[in-house]
Amino acid sequence: MLLEPPIDALVKKVGNPYKLAVLVSKRAKYLQKVEPEEVREKTKETTQAVNEVYSGRII
Repeated sequence: MLLEPPIDALVKKVGNPYKLAVLVSKRAKYLQKVEPEEVREKTKETTQAVNEVYSGRII
């Protein structure tokens, strides 16, 4: 379960829940391809993608 950042805040940033799901999914798949194994062991790709959306790095 995603507790931080709040899902409501993420949906407000993106616009709607469907866009949020697609955006995070695509970013997580991209990160899985390009990041080295050592980096992926620290944080999961989905968590990193959600944090990037919340911080505004991905629009």
